[in-house]
Amino acid sequence: MEYGYARISTREQHEDRQIIALTECGVDEKNIFLDKQSGKDFNRPQYQRLMKKLTSGDTLFVKSIDRLGRNYEDIKENWRILTKDRNVSVVVLDMPLLDTREKKRDLTGIFIADLVLQILSYIAHTEREFLCQRQAEGIAAARARGVHIGRPPIQRPEGFKDLREAWLNKAISGRLAAKKLGVAPRTFRTWACEGLTSC
Repeated sequence: MEYGYARISTREQHEDRQIIALTECGVDEKNIFLDKQSGKDFNRPQYQRLMKKLTSGDTLFVKSIDRLGRNYEDIKENWRILTKDRNVSVVVLDMPLLDTREKKRDLTGIFIADLVLQILSYIAHTEREFLCQRQAEGIAAARARGVHIGRPPIQRPEGFKDLREAWLNKAISGRLAAKKLGVAPRTFRTWACEGLTSC
């Protein structure tokens, strides 16, 4: 049986290019499994479903190695499970050297496939690390410019300022102030301590 696996991250829009490539090489669309999430690990629902279906002699097609995953060690481990433990052939369409079907399984073919896999999975892993680093740098730069990152701050209920003042002057307990505002005591304390050096 021939299966296909496609993956898009949440930042990407369309899986069409991968689906077209997989169907053009003969995979029935009902045998294509698609995950819409990060490739940082293999805990993906459709990939796990696919793994339950694959049996000895099956062939798995993917468009490129980074669609399989982006973690160097995990890619190597899953490749070993597929090709050695499960006896499944893997074909990476963008890289003809990564084709483990029977006709390619002589000693040289296996050696070349393993070598190319290590190089490409390392590149995929490194790209992910660079992406995370660039994202962190972008967030830090935005914060330095005063840009708020994350959810917009929650508007304080009416009467918060007066209750905060009373709490700071120890005229009211935090618990009572929170009850009057209809929020949790912890929430009131977080709001009330904003901008204070010690609280």
